[in-house]
Amino acid sequence: MDPPHWVPPKPFDLRERLFDFGLLTIRVVQFLHTRGPVAIALSYQLLKCGTSAGANYEEADDGSSSRDAVAKKQISLPVIQESDELVRILSAIIRKDKGGR
Repeated sequence: MDPPHWVPPKPFDLRERLFDFGLLTIRVVQFLHTRGPVAIALSYQLLKCGTSAGANYEEADDGSSSRDAVAKKQISLPVIQESDELVRILSAIIRKDKGGR
């Protein structure tokens, strides 16, 4: 199955990938704004989470120490891990709904 048209190709550079992830999040939020008031309300949380990984990674470069830089990169990691877990959960639900294929 081909990826949806709004999913960009994956660049090699992590900064670019995090930036693209933020852009994809923005596109999803824009879509949610067409789906009613509940989706709109939830979209603001998604927007903050989806763009925070890249922002924190960028902030790590300006850390006052190497310890500060590592701490800021670790903030990015839980956001990415949560996204991965949510994808796995949704994939399992879809497989179950399709009859376990």
